[in-house]
Amino acid sequence: MSDSLSVAARLLSDRRRSGQPGSRLPPDCRPADADSAQEIQEAVIARLGERIGGWKCGLPGTEQPIAAPIHAGDCHTDSPVPVRGNSVQVDPELAFVLAHDLPARSIPYREAEVDAAIASIHLALERVGSRYLPAEETTFPERLADGLSNEGLVIGPAVGMTLARRAATFPLQVAWGGKPRLALNARHPAGLPQAPLYWLVEFLRSRGRTVRAGQPIITGSYAGVVTLPVAETLTLRFGELGVLTVRFESAQ
Repeated sequence: MSDSLSVAARLLSDRRRSGQPGSRLPPDCRPADADSAQEIQEAVIARLGERIGGWKCGLPGTEQPIAAPIHAGDCHTDSPVPVRGNSVQVDPELAFVLAHDLPARSIPYREAEVDAAIASIHLALERVGSRYLPAEETTFPERLADGLSNEGLVIGPAVGMTLARRAATFPLQVAWGGKPRLALNARHPAGLPQAPLYWLVEFLRSRGRTVRAGQPIITGSYAGVVTLPVAETLTLRFGELGVLTVRFESAQ
């Protein structure tokens, strides 16, 4: 890794530790393309002493890859989930968990092979947060280097796999304090939630990477970014798929 990319990784890892975003990376440290951005992603994880706990992905609308690791320490299955501040931004998603590794190999994986490797599908919330100040206009490689604004992942209950694979749309209802608060028309950006999973497996395979068993993989938000309060027991009903209950608590 070049010295400039090492500086970028240090700045972004320091911001993750402190929870304090900053301005754009210095011009000579900004990643110029997806390859350099992904070098920074991996260096940030190494600097934080983390391992890859999961992945976020989406179908690329251009040639730019939509793939970023989720840090293991930021994956939660139990409440309360510690956050900074008095509110939290989340993306409602489905998370795919594999039963066995899909190691790198010379030929692509067929969709049927990926389907056969899926152990479970879960309701999930991606926590959204950037290491850049909101007013900063960043390039795609800069956002990719920052893990595509991933702050963490809440993994909820497993749901029926047949129903989940068909879940292109559903009504999403959010309640807290004993009252319904939000009613949204949820729609997956890729049509079906497993489509980006197929893409991710092939993308990582082509780069000599293994997709590991047990790592949750989220594939796109059903409702964009939703802002929710902390210190409240939140109930999110994903249509017929089921209910995710979570509580966020301020760590400050």
